[in-house]
Amino acid sequence: MTLRSVFKGWVEHYLSDEEAVILLVVLILGFLAVIWFGRMLAPFFTSLIIAFLLQGAVSWLERRSVPHLLAVIIVFLGFIGLLLAMAFILMPLIWNQLVGLVQETPRMFASGQQLLDDLQGRYPQLITPDQIQNWIAAAGREMTQFGQRALTLSLASLGNILALIIYLVLVPILVFFMLKDRNKLVGFTLSLLPQNRDLMNRIWQEMDDQIANYVRGKVIEITIVGTVAFITFAYFGLPYSALLAVLVGFSVLVPYIGAAVATLPVAAVAGFHFGMTDQFVYVLIAYGVIQALDGNVLVPVLFSEAVNLHPVAIIVAVLFFGGIWGMWGVFFAIPLATLLKALIYAWPRGIKSRHAQLAQQVPAEQ
Repeated sequence: MTLRSVFKGWVEHYLSDEEAVILLVVLILGFLAVIWFGRMLAPFFTSLIIAFLLQGAVSWLERRSVPHLLAVIIVFLGFIGLLLAMAFILMPLIWNQLVGLVQETPRMFASGQQLLDDLQGRYPQLITPDQIQNWIAAAGREMTQFGQRALTLSLASLGNILALIIYLVLVPILVFFMLKDRNKLVGFTLSLLPQNRDLMNRIWQEMDDQIANYVRGKVIEITIVGTVAFITFAYFGLPYSALLAVLVGFSVLVPYIGAAVATLPVAAVAGFHFGMTDQFVYVLIAYGVIQALDGNVLVPVLFSEAVNLHPVAIIVAVLFFGGIWGMWGVFFAIPLATLLKALIYAWPRGIKSRHAQLAQQVPAEQ
């Protein structure tokens, strides 16, 4: 069997259906468009995602006999109010706490050095002075690199002020018109696709509700986990509660890994502030309870209808799509993995498989 015959057999098996070839071309073009023009069209894609999230609220109001335009205006004003609240209440609070944490870093570094000296005095056989010096040197290098990255980021951000202004102006305008003229925009997009698109419709109908439920559920999860973490940290008097709560809230974006990563700064701040006391233990226990309730109660409730994916598939999807599209790739890693799974199961495989699918659909329709 030659390589040519193997390739020919593969093509006949997977690309014998005309609609499958068209869908493959559409997927490749869409993927290349996002890679090549993603940075240029970032405001458009951001607006598309936000409009996709808000469409559920618009549809909910329309089902309660609210006119379409009025429903769009109500939802849009709520979205603008949320943005203003984040811009003038949440962001200044987080920024002030971040500045305070940076200013407090030298004292925390000195406290950590003192803690290592105490451990060396208690356990001289386990921890040697050379190890302490190596740890301190490594921490110093990391702090220097962190300061350099922060300075580079701050200098680079000066040139992004114009881009931020463009986002603040264009994104709300695009969101409003995407919500207002949704039917026209969807109709125009469908007019560009072939008339025979049963496979596309079947995959889209399968993925539409799942992606919408996942994205909205993830936004709700971030909000609930972040709010509960902030209330818990503030109750114990933990400094930088808002900053840590935001970090804990966004840690749910990365399954399995995010919770472990967010534990380090929470434990570090609590340890430096309370020391090795009962209060430190209580903070860690409360944080563990939050993570346990999120994984065992909140996630099953919000994502009960999500497609079951193996943990290995989730981690690979997070690494792959996060490496391509950064934060957005991490956020949409599970929906994209679900889409790939749906494509694999729905993809026609040869003429015999196509006839078998049609034969299964006929009794279901009857």
